[in-house]
Amino acid sequence: MSPAASTCDKPPESLGILLGLVKSELVRALEQEIAEQGVELRFSQVQALKRLHLFGPMSAGELARALGHDGGALTRLLDQLEEKGYLRRKPDPQDRRALRIELTASGKNLCRELRGCSDRVMNAAQKSLGKDERRHLIDYLQRILTTLRQ
Repeated sequence: MSPAASTCDKPPESLGILLGLVKSELVRALEQEIAEQGVELRFSQVQALKRLHLFGPMSAGELARALGHDGGALTRLLDQLEEKGYLRRKPDPQDRRALRIELTASGKNLCRELRGCSDRVMNAAQKSLGKDERRHLIDYLQRILTTLRQ
């Protein structure tokens, strides 16, 4: 067997490795797309804004759990986004000791703008797939996620 043949015959990547690589490339592409729009945000900051946009105001603890962050990391992230004017911390009307995190008007507008960035990246990522293949891929990934959550 020639050396060239052995490198071409290597086994396919594992599902875990492939999913990790796909996520890394999606994050890179999204951050690049956002930067091209003149917005300086990292992926984790975008995730926080999108979560607040989709689900409304929430506590820092709820947001940390949703994003998989620890309290310290989330506090720094919130400080940065608040400094940029995209969110604010307000007293919780039902618990004066707690704070609610909510988007500002600027944060809501940015989320609407970023939707186009996400759509462009996802469409580019799937351009080699037909309509049925896209549907099947989503179905497979949803089934894997459901199984893992059980």
